[in-house]
Amino acid sequence: MQKPPCYTAHEHMSRGHGGFVMSGNVIEIPQNKRLAPIWVQQLRVAAYCRVSTGHEEQQSSLKNQIEFCTEYIQRNPYWRFVAVYYDTASGLRMDHRPGYQQLLKDCIRKKIDLILVKSLSRFGRDTVETIKQIRRLARMNIGVYIETGGINTLTTSDSIIDQLAALDQAESQFRSENIKFGIRHRMRSGKTLLNHTRFLGYTKGPDGVLQIVPEEAEIVRMIFDLYVQGNGVRKIKKYLESHGSKTVTGKSEWSTSTIDRMLSNEKYAGQVLMQKTYVPNFLTGKKEKNRGQLEMYLVENAHEPIIDRETFDRVQEMKGHIKHTVQMEQML
Repeated sequence: MQKPPCYTAHEHMSRGHGGFVMSGNVIEIPQNKRLAPIWVQQLRVAAYCRVSTGHEEQQSSLKNQIEFCTEYIQRNPYWRFVAVYYDTASGLRMDHRPGYQQLLKDCIRKKIDLILVKSLSRFGRDTVETIKQIRRLARMNIGVYIETGGINTLTTSDSIIDQLAALDQAESQFRSENIKFGIRHRMRSGKTLLNHTRFLGYTKGPDGVLQIVPEEAEIVRMIFDLYVQGNGVRKIKKYLESHGSKTVTGKSEWSTSTIDRMLSNEKYAGQVLMQKTYVPNFLTGKKEKNRGQLEMYLVENAHEPIIDRETFDRVQEMKGHIKHTVQMEQML
């Protein structure tokens, strides 16, 4: 019985100069695409870029990352450029990274064969999460190519990827601790660190110090005066809304919790209390109220006050008395 020609070859062997000469049909066995160099594979390639904050220098870095990755992909004739996904967020939490989530969704939809990142830390800083996603992508035959180091996760052992991810997380934690050290050093020296946005009554002055916004300051004074007169936050809310007073974001509706926080904000008395919150867990990034776990730093006369010290202290006494009364009633 004759065998199919694709599995056989007629070979003739004869003695020639220096050895045997073979002639006949040659069958080419295709190269395993997974093992072939990625440069010569027909791949749909996307890139992922990330920076941690919206600061000007970091946004410039993000722009450079996007330009680098776009050019890197498009100059390879074998690759088809898909998109550059990007985020301005910490690499520790996936739920705060819409670009990253969209990238994973498009991978599931089989739109991407390879993901380009400048470094593994751009992909993520949580070791467990990073390794989990890389292995999940590998099961879909999608690799992550780490440009710094030239590593393709599809052809690199799990143990090496694990070590790289762990090193990136350790580096991130070390950098975070250094940043915290610098911030606390500034606090000790009395250099205030303030969020100037969404702060009713103040804006950032040319010298970086809080500067009063007169029309907003009138609303702040009204809130404190109404409270001293015996009005609770609900009554103050109704008063502000009925008189057309706008919130810092321009809304007509006020929140009682916002009014309550304003009444306790020492900045309205020209003071700044620093390190009121802290982050105990590097990986979660969740802030907690500082109840004595760390030092706090009070800077007096940090800027021009809207509320005089006597009025502010009076309000704090009233708020403390009301809180104590509520706690007593709950115990009875």
